This record gives sequence, structure tokens and C-alpha cells, in this order.
Amino acid sequence: MEPLASKIRPKTLEEFIGQEHLVGENKPLNIAIKQKHLFSFILWGPPGSGKTTLARIYANSLNAKIYELSAVSAGKADIKKIVDENSEGIFKGISPKVLFLDEIHRFNKSQQDFLLPYVEKGEITLIGATTENPSFEVIQALLSRCRVFILNELSESDMRFIIKRTGLKIDKEAEDWLINMANGDARQAITMLENTNELYKKITIENLKNTLQSKFLRYDKKGEEHYNTISAFIKSMRASQPDAALYYLARMIDSGEDPKFIARRMVIFASEDIGLAQPTALVVANDVFRAVEIIGLPECGINLAAGAAYLSQCKKNRSAYEAYISAMEDVKKFGNLLIPLNLRNPETKLMEELDYGKDYEKYSKESFLPDKLKGKKYLRD
Repeated sequence: MEPLASKIRPKTLEEFIGQEHLVGENKPLNIAIKQKHLFSFILWGPPGSGKTTLARIYANSLNAKIYELSAVSAGKADIKKIVDENSEGIFKGISPKVLFLDEIHRFNKSQQDFLLPYVEKGEITLIGATTENPSFEVIQALLSRCRVFILNELSESDMRFIIKRTGLKIDKEAEDWLINMANGDARQAITMLENTNELYKKITIENLKNTLQSKFLRYDKKGEEHYNTISAFIKSMRASQPDAALYYLARMIDSGEDPKFIARRMVIFASEDIGLAQPTALVVANDVFRAVEIIGLPECGINLAAGAAYLSQCKKNRSAYEAYISAMEDVKKFGNLLIPLNLRNPETKLMEELDYGKDYEKYSKESFLPDKLKGKKYLRD
């Protein structure tokens, strides 16, 4: 059965709700759609703000053939298939090809490099959708060939209009709760309404809460579940529990977490928790991060799993990390203490006359710390 969010999805600009700065009268996307201007662009905004809907409205206005891919599961072969399909058509007046690439930030550099020449030559008009800052996640060569449009969270009035469009009966109190919970995400609000209506036949705050609890929470990368899961993953590796670490890893991957975020946390973990006990752990963690960059999802999950299992089973030693934290506390406490003269670099004759570098010994046993900290020991045996 077709989901309610799909049934009531706007098909024209007149039906579209929100993003007035883009689709209002004389605004950029409104003009582009009315003038049938063909160009590549990226829609950057939070979940449920209308990225997919806008892409479809734009493609339909140009009578273009739209291909929809998710960067989570798509690869080079999927792009090549689109390019090869009726490849001469775009030069013979046949409908242009528009590729809507959802979560474009999940494409790794190699995949983006592969896509680039087709966008450059006009064989594909690209519409990328992302919740992440494209200047960090999209390669510069590709980004320079696309306009970037920023979508905002839907306002309270936008959300009320969209809820009304569902045709489902809901009282003011329950509607207020739903709008607050959805946080500008129209798709989540519509799905919550539909599920609550199917389960309880009546939409109340209590029934909405029960519906939310009966399903997996949306894995919001800025929300509590995001932090809880990565915390459980790190703590499982710290406790040398590979089974628990692999479970939480799988949970993050399945929920749509950015694999590079996970890999970065593993690199930090290798130095913070394993440290001097097994210095090669940092080499392994860096190699996992590199593999994630090159391979991309879904296969890079295997690299993450191997790395998590390895790091979990390594001996742990936090002495370097704890020494660094202790040193940082003294830096903040005492400020810029004078560096001993014998450690200073005598770059000029005046510096030499001031005894910079005098009596310096490469392998001296005397403490090189500032006078106020002489004898302080940060790194414990």
C-alpha cells in the first residue's frame, strides 16, 4: 500500500509548502522551473524539508526523465547504466536525463570523480540532496559545477498546513505535540499520523507517544540516539567486548550513520584507549578510515567490522591520553610559562648574546619543563 506521505506529495510548485526563499515569486527555483532552465544543483537541508519533492517538480517541469538513486546503496555501475540508456537521446531533442542522487554526501571521492565527467559534458543533469554541508562532503570539482540551494526546517505554520492536508482528524493539543516532536520534518510527522491512525484509529498525544515507542526511533545524527549508540560502541571496544562493539556498529550502519564518522572515532580510540600498549593499533585504525573513503557503503562495513574487532581485542593503555589531559590542565592554569633559555632557538646574533640555546644538550637528563613545573611527571609508568 502506498504510504500517505507519497499519496499527498505535491506534484506542482503551487502545491509545494515552505521554502519561500527558493520557490516564492521571482525566487531562483521558481524562475528556473518556469523558464525550464536546465542546470545541476544541490539541495542542502534537514530531513523532511522537501528536497525530493522539489527535485521531482523541477524534473517534471522540464519534461525530463528522472532517475532516483540513493548514494547509500548506489555505485558506479548504476550511474553508467543511466548514462548508457538511450545515450544519444539528449542530443536529439529527446527528454534530458536528470539524476536525483539522495544523500550525495555518502558517495566517496572515487564515486564522485566517476560522476563528474558526465555532469561536465551534460550527459546527466545532477540534483544532489544532502543533510550535510556540501563544501565538506562534495569534491570541489563537482561542487563548482552545481548551484547550492539551502532548505530550512519547515515552520510551525507550514507543518500545520501539511498536517491538515493529510485529512486525518487531530486535536490542537496533539497537533502541537506532533509539530514539536517532528522538528520541521514533514515526512516524519505524516508517517507518525498515518501509523497512529492505523494502530489506534484515534490520534491523541498518548497514542502518538505509544506509536513512537513501538517503532525504532529515527536515527537523527544530531539527536540523543546518535550519541547513545556511538557511546555504546566506544565503551564496548574499551571493555574489550567485540561482540557488543559489532552489534552497535551494525546498528549504526543500518540506521544510516556516516561510516567516516565511525572510522574517525576508531582512529581517536586507537590513540586514546590503546595508545602505548599497541602503537600499531593507530596504523590499523587509519587504514580502516582510508578503506572507508575508498570503498564506500555497503562494503566498507566489512572494513569497519574488522577494525572494531581488532581494536576491541587489543590491550588498553590510556597513559598518553591522560598525560596530555594533565598537561593541558597546567597550560590553562599557568598560561604561557617562560621556556628555558637553553631550549630557545638562537636565530639572530642578539638572541645568542641573550644566551638563547646556551648549554643545550641533546640527551640531557635535566628537565626541559618551565621552572614552575620542574619535576612534574605527566606520563605515568
